[in-house]
Amino acid sequence: MTASALNPTPGSEPHPVARTLPISRAILYATLVVGALDAADGVVFRGLQGQNPIQVLQYIASSLLGARSFSGGLASAGLGLVAHFAIALVVATIYILASRRVAVLRTQWVLLGLLYGAAVWAVMNLVVLPLTAVAPSPITTAALVNGVMSHALFVGLPSAFFAKNVEAAA
Repeated sequence: MTASALNPTPGSEPHPVARTLPISRAILYATLVVGALDAADGVVFRGLQGQNPIQVLQYIASSLLGARSFSGGLASAGLGLVAHFAIALVVATIYILASRRVAVLRTQWVLLGLLYGAAVWAVMNLVVLPLTAVAPSPITTAALVNGVMSHALFVGLPSAFFAKNVEAAA
């Protein structure tokens, strides 16, 4: 072995090659990760309050069906699951597409991803849900803290992570 191999000069170390993804794959992966993490958080958080996973998914479906969702069994839970991942698709797509035009969303992806997730929680709970068939209810302190933190970590951060790894625009 040569001396230069044992003591590389500064700056000559090999750099890992950044992996890039086609935009469609980044959106798919972000959707699956965001949807799974957010659903897991909802099941755990609501489970601690006595709700089972079917009820959590029925609650999501109640945005479309209203109170009758809770008597719809697995069919309304399935609708809730589809709606949940559709929302994850929209949320991930918005960040990823915006990051194609606004470079700071990729270069400062951790901070802006966390802020994006918190903003998603606020928009969903303060704007979107009141416009749906979900029965209105007050937001508890626990739901606020869990919601903002989990959306920052489990929605915004993965969306931003996949956005930073999208192939450069052609």
